[in-house]
Amino acid sequence: MLDDKDLKWEEVSTEHIVQDEWIDFRKTAYKFPDGNVYEPFYTYSRRDFVVVVATDESGKYICVKQFRQGIRRVTMEFPAGGIERKDGKEYGDRDASDFAEDSLEAAKRELKEETGYSSDEWEHLLSIPSHATIADNYAHIYVARNCKKVSGQDLDDMEFVEVELLSDEEIDKMIKEGDFPQAIHVMAWLLALREK
Repeated sequence: MLDDKDLKWEEVSTEHIVQDEWIDFRKTAYKFPDGNVYEPFYTYSRRDFVVVVATDESGKYICVKQFRQGIRRVTMEFPAGGIERKDGKEYGDRDASDFAEDSLEAAKRELKEETGYSSDEWEHLLSIPSHATIADNYAHIYVARNCKKVSGQDLDDMEFVEVELLSDEEIDKMIKEGDFPQAIHVMAWLLALREK
């Protein structure tokens, strides 16, 4: 059986194709364990984010509907958003000193901003790479139970979000029909169902 060090690729060179305040998009050459060098491998850095599987006092899931430019359509999903950084950038080192808020604070903030709901019952389910093949950021999955409506939405200038309350059956149907298309959100829902 091979040791991890026998499988690790060695970075030979990296070119930052786009590096602005939003993203660090890179092209990298790697030396493989057999000594051969292969390129290009494209990766990017973005900030870590939270996904909140939230239910109201009646057990309905608090979901948000919004446009997603990657697939160029309006989607249904759970409240989610980026963890604020001290440097204000959208990416960077994952060193704890770079973060202005922890993931639970971010989850509480995003839920309230996007939906106007708040909860006193929080549970962290998982922190996982968002897409280990091409990105270096993590998704932090939370459950918020017995949420209460405490305010209106407080959206950013680029957010156009509609709130909808859905049942287990409605979400299950949407997933099967491709109408709840965020992979990490589907995973979050399945994890949350195990915790019921």
